[in-house]
Amino acid sequence: MQAVSSTYPVLAEAVLGQRAGLARKLGLAFAGTLVLWASAKLQVPFYPVPITLQTLVVLGLGMAVGWRLAGATLALYLVEGLLGLPVFAGTPEKGIGLAYMMGPTGGYLAGYLAAAVLVGWLAERGWGRSVVSTIAAMILGNAVIYALGVVWLGTLMGWDKPVLEWGLYPFLLGDLFKIGIAAALLPGAWRLAGKLGR
Repeated sequence: MQAVSSTYPVLAEAVLGQRAGLARKLGLAFAGTLVLWASAKLQVPFYPVPITLQTLVVLGLGMAVGWRLAGATLALYLVEGLLGLPVFAGTPEKGIGLAYMMGPTGGYLAGYLAAAVLVGWLAERGWGRSVVSTIAAMILGNAVIYALGVVWLGTLMGWDKPVLEWGLYPFLLGDLFKIGIAAALLPGAWRLAGKLGR
């Protein structure tokens, strides 16, 4: 009896084909780190704090390429930062390498990896093809980023400090905006991929 697959193709597979070779996957991972790098540096004026597009790119990568390639891309990105490349927001002004990664934003960086894997796993189960499932996946991914980020921030700075005021509340409105962008773009990208595949 043949086993029934519980996974669905992700957006990159729908566009590029499901049997992408190692060279293409490495190329996608490297291209993903470049997009992550750019998204960390681009600040958009927003209230109450300027936002980067990094969480949108992190979660969008998970949705587009699936959990394995998203995890590999984020791991490569973190290694680039560990080696001293100024790929993170605020680098090199606020430090580089391990010193930066062990600072107040270290938990969020770990959260990026975990969230990309989670959202990629959900994408392989059919999430991200509708507005509702895209919103749900993005909320879950953001929750993982916030959980790891806030726990690390509180552990590092002390729980007697206003940790939520520093590391959560100012970013909620911006992340809701980015979730709205993803909910508008991803289902449309799936419809376009379906037309291209015909």
